[in-house]
Amino acid sequence: MAASELYTKYARVWIPDPEEVWKSAELLKDYKPGDKVLQLRLEEGKDLEYCLDPKTKELPPLRNPDILVGENDLTALSYLHEPAVLHNLKVRFIDSKLIYTYCGIVLVAINPYEQLPIYGEDIINAYSGQNMGDMDPHIFAVAEEAYKQMARDERNQSIIVSGESGAGKTVSAKYAMRYFATVSGSASEANVEEKVLASNPIMESIGNAKTTRNDNSSRFGKYIEIGFDKRYRIIGANMRTYLLEKSRVVFQAEEERNYHIFYQLCASAALPEFKTLRLGNANHFHYTKQGGSPVIDGVDDAKEMVNTRQACTLLGISDSYQMGIFRILAGILHLGNVEFASRDSDSCTVPPKHEPLTIFCDLMGVEYEEMAHWLCHRKLATATETYIKPISKLHAINARDALAKHIYANLFNWIVDHVNKALHATVKQHSFIGVLDIYGFETFEINSFEQFCINYANEKLQQQFNMHVFKLEQEEYMKEQIPWTLIDFYDNQPCINLIEAKMGVLDLLDEECKMPKGSDDSWAQKLYNTHLNKCALFEKPRLSNKAFIIKHFADKVEYQCEGFLEKNKDTVYEEQIKVLKSSKKFKLLPELFQDEEKVLSPTSATPSGRVPLSRTAVKPAKARPGQASKEHKKTVGHQFRNSLHLLMETLNATTPHYVRCIKPNDFKFPFTFDEKRAVQQLRACGVLETIRISAAGFPSRWTYQEFFSRYRVLMKQRDVLGDRKQTCKNVLEKLIQDKDKYQFGKTKIFFRAGQVAYLEKIRADKLRAACIRIQKTIRGWLMRKKYMRMRKAAITIQRHVRGYQARCYAKFLRRTRAAITIQKFQRMYVVRKRYQRMRATTIALQALLRGYMVRNKYQMMLREHKTVIIQKHVRGWLARLHYRRVLKAIVYLQCCYRRMMAKRELKKLKIEARSVERYKKLHIGLENKIMQLQRKIDEQNKEYKSLLEKMSNLEITYSTETEKLRNDVERLRMSEEEAKNATNRVISLQEEIAKLRKELHQTQSEKKTIEEWADKYKHDTEQLVSELKEQNTLLKTEKEDLNRRIHDQAREITESMERKLVEETKQLELDLNDERLRYQNLLNEFSRLEERYDDLKDEMNLMVSIPKPGHKRTDSTHSSNESEYTFSSEITEAEDLPVRMEEPSEKKAPLDMSLFLKLQKRVTELEQEKQSLQDELDRKEEQALRAKAKEEERPPMRGAELEYESLKRQELESENKKLKNELNELQKALTETRAPEVTAPGAPAYRVLLDQLTSVSEELEVRKEEVLILRSQLVSQKEAIQPKEDKNTMTDATLLLEDVQKMKDKGEIAQAYIGLKETNRLLESQLQSQKKSHENELESLRGEIQSLKEENNRQQQLLAQNLQLPPEARIEASLQHEITRLTNENLFYEELYADDPKKYQLYRISLYKRMIDLMEQLEKQDKTVRKLKKQLKVFAKKIGELEVGQMENISPGQIIDEPIRPVNIPRKEKDFQGMLEYKKEDEQKLVKNLILELKPRGVAVNLIPGLPAYILFMCVRHADYLNDDQKVRSLLTSTINGIKKVLKKRGDDFETVSFWLSNTCRFLHCLKQYSGEEGFMKHNTPRQNEHCLTNFDLAEYRQVLSDLAIQIYQQLVRVLENILQPMIVSGMLEHETIQGVSGVKPTGLRKRTSSIADEGTYTLDSIIRQLNSFHSVMCQHGMDPELIKQVVKQMFYIIGAVTLNNLLLRKDMCSWSKGMQIRYNVSQLEEWLRDKNLMNSGAKETLEPLIQAAQLLQVKKKTDEDAEAICSMCNALTTAQIVKVLNLYTPVNEFEERVLVSFIRTIQVRLRDRKDSPQLLMDAKHIFPVTFPFNPSSLALETIQIPASLGLGFISRV
Repeated sequence: MAASELYTKYARVWIPDPEEVWKSAELLKDYKPGDKVLQLRLEEGKDLEYCLDPKTKELPPLRNPDILVGENDLTALSYLHEPAVLHNLKVRFIDSKLIYTYCGIVLVAINPYEQLPIYGEDIINAYSGQNMGDMDPHIFAVAEEAYKQMARDERNQSIIVSGESGAGKTVSAKYAMRYFATVSGSASEANVEEKVLASNPIMESIGNAKTTRNDNSSRFGKYIEIGFDKRYRIIGANMRTYLLEKSRVVFQAEEERNYHIFYQLCASAALPEFKTLRLGNANHFHYTKQGGSPVIDGVDDAKEMVNTRQACTLLGISDSYQMGIFRILAGILHLGNVEFASRDSDSCTVPPKHEPLTIFCDLMGVEYEEMAHWLCHRKLATATETYIKPISKLHAINARDALAKHIYANLFNWIVDHVNKALHATVKQHSFIGVLDIYGFETFEINSFEQFCINYANEKLQQQFNMHVFKLEQEEYMKEQIPWTLIDFYDNQPCINLIEAKMGVLDLLDEECKMPKGSDDSWAQKLYNTHLNKCALFEKPRLSNKAFIIKHFADKVEYQCEGFLEKNKDTVYEEQIKVLKSSKKFKLLPELFQDEEKVLSPTSATPSGRVPLSRTAVKPAKARPGQASKEHKKTVGHQFRNSLHLLMETLNATTPHYVRCIKPNDFKFPFTFDEKRAVQQLRACGVLETIRISAAGFPSRWTYQEFFSRYRVLMKQRDVLGDRKQTCKNVLEKLIQDKDKYQFGKTKIFFRAGQVAYLEKIRADKLRAACIRIQKTIRGWLMRKKYMRMRKAAITIQRHVRGYQARCYAKFLRRTRAAITIQKFQRMYVVRKRYQRMRATTIALQALLRGYMVRNKYQMMLREHKTVIIQKHVRGWLARLHYRRVLKAIVYLQCCYRRMMAKRELKKLKIEARSVERYKKLHIGLENKIMQLQRKIDEQNKEYKSLLEKMSNLEITYSTETEKLRNDVERLRMSEEEAKNATNRVISLQEEIAKLRKELHQTQSEKKTIEEWADKYKHDTEQLVSELKEQNTLLKTEKEDLNRRIHDQAREITESMERKLVEETKQLELDLNDERLRYQNLLNEFSRLEERYDDLKDEMNLMVSIPKPGHKRTDSTHSSNESEYTFSSEITEAEDLPVRMEEPSEKKAPLDMSLFLKLQKRVTELEQEKQSLQDELDRKEEQALRAKAKEEERPPMRGAELEYESLKRQELESENKKLKNELNELQKALTETRAPEVTAPGAPAYRVLLDQLTSVSEELEVRKEEVLILRSQLVSQKEAIQPKEDKNTMTDATLLLEDVQKMKDKGEIAQAYIGLKETNRLLESQLQSQKKSHENELESLRGEIQSLKEENNRQQQLLAQNLQLPPEARIEASLQHEITRLTNENLFYEELYADDPKKYQLYRISLYKRMIDLMEQLEKQDKTVRKLKKQLKVFAKKIGELEVGQMENISPGQIIDEPIRPVNIPRKEKDFQGMLEYKKEDEQKLVKNLILELKPRGVAVNLIPGLPAYILFMCVRHADYLNDDQKVRSLLTSTINGIKKVLKKRGDDFETVSFWLSNTCRFLHCLKQYSGEEGFMKHNTPRQNEHCLTNFDLAEYRQVLSDLAIQIYQQLVRVLENILQPMIVSGMLEHETIQGVSGVKPTGLRKRTSSIADEGTYTLDSIIRQLNSFHSVMCQHGMDPELIKQVVKQMFYIIGAVTLNNLLLRKDMCSWSKGMQIRYNVSQLEEWLRDKNLMNSGAKETLEPLIQAAQLLQVKKKTDEDAEAICSMCNALTTAQIVKVLNLYTPVNEFEERVLVSFIRTIQVRLRDRKDSPQLLMDAKHIFPVTFPFNPSSLALETIQIPASLGLGFISRV
């Protein structure tokens, strides 16, 4: 359609405005071609006539539909022009608080002047791995795109960050580098990014300054290359700098400052180390006071100096070098204060002993006379001679300033070199990403040489940018096979030629610099002569001959020629440099000028155009003055041109990515948008040029599927074909007639500018019509429902009102009825008497009168009858006579008239005479007339018949009336006689009436008095009753108030107590969960360190080529997996020591922990041995006492016992020796290890282990003494027994003698004797104390027994009472008793602990734990009851079947006829004990077959769940049965290490991890169930209790297995997270589960992922299928139900967190329809939970933030009530998340409305008191703490069969 057709009424356009740049207006009437004026109405309601340009007749640009406003990509706008771009950026920046926007390939970044929480590590993780169009615009998205293309395309990348001063270029570059360091995995190892960022303070201090536009303006450009290795990890960096503004060192404009470092030095002048610099206030120095603004608001220069010094230290610049730098800078300041005195016009001198120059020379270490001389003279060299010439004062000042600039520039280069050395990497660089932070286009009131070079650089960059954009557009069209037509875009090559070509500005400038008397004026004249009127881009100002104008791509810039030559030459006298080089006291100063001799050209580089990272000295590609001998060889302009060419070569060799930074206002106000400044920068940075290039072609692009989904509403059913492409073609041909407005590509449809808006308008119109129809129907239905409700309510009200009125009326009727009844009877009597009298009179009169009247009437009727007959005949004759006359006349007249009419129509009839139709019509007319006549005849016949009937009826009536009159006459005669008789009776009745009247009057008077008394009594009674009622009501209300108060108080007390209880319980649960989480995180970190140690160990083993001869490593105690929980003590000291010495120094915690656990185990065993020896000693003493009396009855096995005791003693000595060795090794490991995070001195773990080791060593010393004492006691006993024994017991004597001979010397015997005496005394004291404690315990136990008896009696009485009550009362009584008991107990403990709140708190905690235990027991009992009920039903059913089977009588014949099934008759086996026996050498084979090579899939399907755990436990039981501690330790250690190996090898397989998590938990439960502890035995059967362990306490191993289960659980969570992660965003957000609800909006160049389900994309069904797979695998493996619930809760948390995080970072997902999709998806997940009976797992609660976010997208967002509802509804979302969703909310259709900024402010005000985390995203990596509730098995161990498929034939059941 034509563009002019869009300018219809109500269309919105943009018109220019001097203040706002562009204003929106609305057309008041349609535009017609030829109109010169447009009738517009502005948004504020003002009408306006907009005049069109008469020459161009260009119409104002159209405004985009509201649905497209706020798009992520500017190229997605239908109308691409300047006002649309400006408005879109403003809406995103002001309303949505979004600072990033795409413009094709460019990221536009607006400086918010405020810290935003969008750069955290969680945001980096969210953008990592995502496509650029899938997420909201961000600097991280650009960095991710560059990183991804570098890895994918094997091509170097560049990120070009540009913008004017203060736009945020440096910050953007810093965040890009931080992103690379984080995603490349080198943030914690290489620290390159840290070093690069640490260089910022010093680079800013020496390269940044305050300007009129920015307080921290970079006055140089830099290009940082970040190098990567082949694994794409950061290995180093290199920095190149460009065009330092050296003139700022010696001159600053008004309100500007010199470089920050000078003011930092002046602010720190009072420091002791700076006293020698002799500095002062910045206003004391010429070089720092010219701008008149030495202080920046909010900046402390002294603090900044501290940061600068810290940065220097971090970059490797030593303190001596730092002081050297500060000496040079201070010297520059003092040099600026040097003054000159004129001798004459051509010479000058420095005043004698000039203080500034003296200080300068002292700081620089040079001679005062030489420096003073060469500041005022210069050396001229000719071919034959050398002259020394004085210079004028002006030239001397210029030479001084040139020297200061030169020193500063060299110092700047030296610092950059050191930064590059600090960032240099030794590894070979594979690829790099360059970040270019360069100045943007600049234009000031006075523009000099620096602005000329800056704008020249921007011209080159803009040309490269235009070519790149043009190339991308061309590639896109060629890929889609769209006919390519050249797009006319601005090519700034003429401007570049004007600057750098032959005879260009730079060429003429260099030529003028070579002239002996060249000046700025002569150079200006050359420019005018060469380019004026010859080049359209060059102009001369009207009022100046010392300036020129160049038309750059952004704007016209006027340059002042003054100073160009001096800045370009950058002349420094060689003699002054030589004086500085001759400094011997200051080593740093000569270093600054050494490079000038080494480097011929600062632009020398590799042919590739990129400075390699491996070189030792990296020189920045920037302008630098040459040596005196080559003073004019290369000017600053020439050097800058070469460095710029080098930069362009580097950029052209890379893939560029563009970031354009925009400064929204000049006052640095946060989120304030100045349209004028923004447009100026958009024009300058090339964004509008990108828009223009895009708009010239086909800017809007849709895939066929997206177009079909969006505009399906415009198609009819018959238009939809199977081929989407053909369907779209057919529809477009109907909708858009002009085929030039669109093109069909291979995969996309390309539209011209404005066509999408036209399609959107058609779509909106159709949807609006549909909405109106829906609204009409809905509103009608709503109003009808409202009317029905109102009608029903009105009827109800009417019913009640009418009922009330009817009752009132009935009461009125009842009241009046009595009166009416009385009146009736009284009036009846009176009326009846009167009536009877009158009736008698009337009857008499009537009889006479009626007789007279009837007779008269009869005579009259007779006469009338006869008269009528006469009249009838006469009138009939007259009528007939008149009728005949009239008929005759009428017939005559009719004939005459008809004759006349017939004559008139004769002519017509003649024409129609022959027409058949005419005859037919005439015929029809005659027939009608005949029918009418026939009808008249019939009617007359009917009238005649009716008249005959009337005559007959009249005759009959006459005869009946006559008979009636005769009867009346007879009746009157009889009534006359009766009247005479009645008269006599009336007289007698009147007398009786008089008497009755007198009686009536008396009765009425009596009645009246009685009624008065009754009314009075009734009134008194009613008054009394009302008073009583009022009193009763008052009493009732008081009673109710009191009851209510009591009830409320009781409820409040109960609620407060419950609330406190709940709060304390929640707090305890939170503390417990935090503790669990902390512990499990430590375990996770420990396992990570262990794996890393294992990896390092493997790498070290690979690096070791040949092991030492004769050395054999044992992998049972030194592999990382096995070393943690190895309890074997079989390794001797000789074997272990060399191995430990050969281990690397990184060996850390695992060895220490294993030794520590060994020591703990040995201490426990020693305590048991001590107790047994003590018992044995007591027994031996008793035997010795009895031996005196019964010598002949001595036991024959005494010698064997002594031998046993001797062996025991030897074993204890060997154990002591081993423990001592292990203790020494542990001490050595603790002191020699180098684990800074675990065992560093002072570390918590180190201190804990050292304390424990100290305590263990003390315990060992005690044990040693006890062993010695016991040994001495045994010797003394043997000596006492020996002389009493017979000669026949020579064996005993021999043994005793041998034992005694083992005593080394007599001293040992004496020591043993002394020890025996001490032991006796010790034992006596211990016996006395034990006796006392025993008696005390006995007394307390007796008291407890008595109290328990009393309690038992009370319980029995209560039980007897309760048994007599019915069941309901019994329950209530028991509950009441329990409440009373608990209350008394609480009161007792409150009184007991009233003075000690801590004890009371501990008591409360124990009470809560007991309550929790009771609740858990109750739940378990309920489950057990339900299970038993089910079993009971099954057994009852089986019993019934058996009974039925027994009742049936089966005949022998039937038995024979039935087929006989084969029955396996099992052999009666022996009674197994639930143990498995294996040989020690088969242990590794057992672990290999049962753990390492076991396939989980086969076991889960074919065998019982947890079979490996049962088998392992049964093996442990057998080792326990044999009392073989070595076998138990070895088996458990091998099992744990085997599980770790399996998980390390197949840790990515969910089935493997799930299988071993289930079996580890089952093994742990078995160790608990059969441990022999009462808490775990109460669920066992008697048979299971017989299977408990008897010899070993494996509590420590239970803790080890619990830790292993925690690690497996965390690994399981990581595995399922890796599986679910790719599915979540696609299935939960992008896929349209409800087709057609979500509309696809137009997109730009950065295409997002399509929401249409293609092949390979994940849907919600994919997620649910995966959840089903996880659940079925866990159920098949027999995982505990509680553990399954925890896994499901973790899975749902991951789904909710990832979905919400993605939603918060994607503006295109925040819409009403997407909220509906999310809620539907969540409901499907909840349905899955219901199906799996997992609603009580807590998984649904983890989705609450996502549910509330979806509800927030759907609720109304307008009024304060809506804000209140949102605040109360979104309690699971943080304030930052709520505000982010509201800011991102985007209407998909025009019927939705955007959220107003005021509404968001209201939400923020309401939520400001809420204390929640400021973090925007949820922690998707968070893992809930896991618990393993005890779950005993009902499976009997003796019934377990071992299948042959496991290959365990070498073990046997016992």
